[in-house]
Amino acid sequence: MIRILIADDSAFMRKVLSDLFAAQSDFEVVGTAINGRDAIEKVKQYDPDLLTMDVQMPVMDGLNALAVIMEIHPMPVVMLSSLTKEGTDETIRALSLGAVDFISKAGGSISRIDTIEADILAKCRTAAKANVKSAVASARAAERAEKEREKQKPVMRHIDLPRHASHEMPEKTPRWQTSPFISGKRENPLLKPRAKVLTPRGTPPVETASPAAGGKLVAIGTSTGGPQALQSVITRLPKDLPCGVVVVQHMPPGFTKSLAQRLDTLSAVHVKEAEDGDIIRSGCVYIAPGNYHMRVSGSGGARKIVLGQDPPVGNHRPAVNVLFDSVAPIGRRLVAVIMTGMGSDGTEGMKKIKAEGGYSIAQDESTSVVYGMPKSVVDAGLADEIRPVTDIARAIVAAVER
Repeated sequence: MIRILIADDSAFMRKVLSDLFAAQSDFEVVGTAINGRDAIEKVKQYDPDLLTMDVQMPVMDGLNALAVIMEIHPMPVVMLSSLTKEGTDETIRALSLGAVDFISKAGGSISRIDTIEADILAKCRTAAKANVKSAVASARAAERAEKEREKQKPVMRHIDLPRHASHEMPEKTPRWQTSPFISGKRENPLLKPRAKVLTPRGTPPVETASPAAGGKLVAIGTSTGGPQALQSVITRLPKDLPCGVVVVQHMPPGFTKSLAQRLDTLSAVHVKEAEDGDIIRSGCVYIAPGNYHMRVSGSGGARKIVLGQDPPVGNHRPAVNVLFDSVAPIGRRLVAVIMTGMGSDGTEGMKKIKAEGGYSIAQDESTSVVYGMPKSVVDAGLADEIRPVTDIARAIVAAVER
């Protein structure tokens, strides 16, 4: 039995959703909340298995309530959001905060709930099984360990020693400037400080970014829980990563662009929603747009993105298997990563990657919201490394540098 709490400021929507879940043999509605603050109190009171929560509510909105709930009482949450630009941005923020999934309100309302009943029930049943509490606890523990390692690193400090006036050296021309071996040059340009060139955020560094060193590439596949996992990984990648990164995140149209824009503002690397024909550059991350398969064609520095709307594979478009199949020929220069998500999308593609000599990294069970996709790869014996989400960026960098 899935004990569910419904949070929505609309009495009509609370009634509609309550009736929907009450009619199911595997759901029990334990209560309703009228705003975010009320939702927090009801979560403490009822300790439900699942919370559905509207994004836009008075007193305290769904995003602020979600942040508090994930801090004090981590649990599976499914958000209700509109399909407006503001709604998609808020949804991505909610997923990054830890919401398992979301339900789109067509036209800003789900009053025609009969048209999406099956989708609501399927998403809520899946979300109720999510490993949220354990994943949050494990990720926090890993972050603490990471901070502790940083503290223990030796720190080089500059110390100004006292100088006595009698010890001042007379000014004279440095010997290197008058040496006959410098061909008469009076200054060494290598010793001159360089002015730092700043690239405004949001400006694609297409002209300045170089092709991947040695033709290397990183390919990432993820699904449920992916936006939060991607934030953990991509924000830890260094700006000078010597290769490009291609990502498939199972997500409907309209949301992947908001995801890319959010990650771009938080990361040292440049992140964008992939476009057909994009040349893959080092230090750049390309996220497959919703409803489009993404493939990589070409070789070395001439690799580019190819998008297509051929039939879904395993009910997914984009599909991780499609991406992995296309990059498998890169062989030993490829690093493939599989992260949190339901099902087994990516396993068949990973078999081809391993057959060609590629390197694979899988997210561990403790930090996966849904340990489906990485479990499938691990159980098939295809993972070279199994890492908590906070260690995956470090593992990617190490693998690329080999």
